[in-house]
Amino acid sequence: MGEKIIALNKKAGHDYFIIEKYEAGLVLTGSEVKSLRGGKVTIKDSFGRVERGEAFLYNMHISPYFFDQKTDYNPERTRKLLLHHSEINKLVGTVSAKGLTLIPLKIYFKNGIAKIELGVAKGKKTHDKREDLKKKAAKMEIDRAMSSRK
Repeated sequence: MGEKIIALNKKAGHDYFIIEKYEAGLVLTGSEVKSLRGGKVTIKDSFGRVERGEAFLYNMHISPYFFDQKTDYNPERTRKLLLHHSEINKLVGTVSAKGLTLIPLKIYFKNGIAKIELGVAKGKKTHDKREDLKKKAAKMEIDRAMSSRK
């Protein structure tokens, strides 16, 4: 069946250095899964945190499912992440280091199950972002020159 990508966090690579990646499951309600299948999700401003031996995701916005009858739905509720205990313990050690945070990179369905890819990341400074833009521009220029030679 493979993977079907629902949402990507495009700003993650621009704003952070990604150190490690983890795959986690999400605890969702039925209507949230239907909204995910419709692509009604935003992960741009969300982040993860480990509390009391469990991992949680904050500020992920899943729009309400149109045909759902619930009126008390909170689209930005805190959602539990499903990780193995060994992964959570490893996350506690790495994220507690200075300047590291847990951010979502993408949401996708893997064999029909909603998954999220999390990255342990360190924030970039402004000069790092400028340097990355320069490298990207230089690479594009090289690719253009190589394609025109053929």
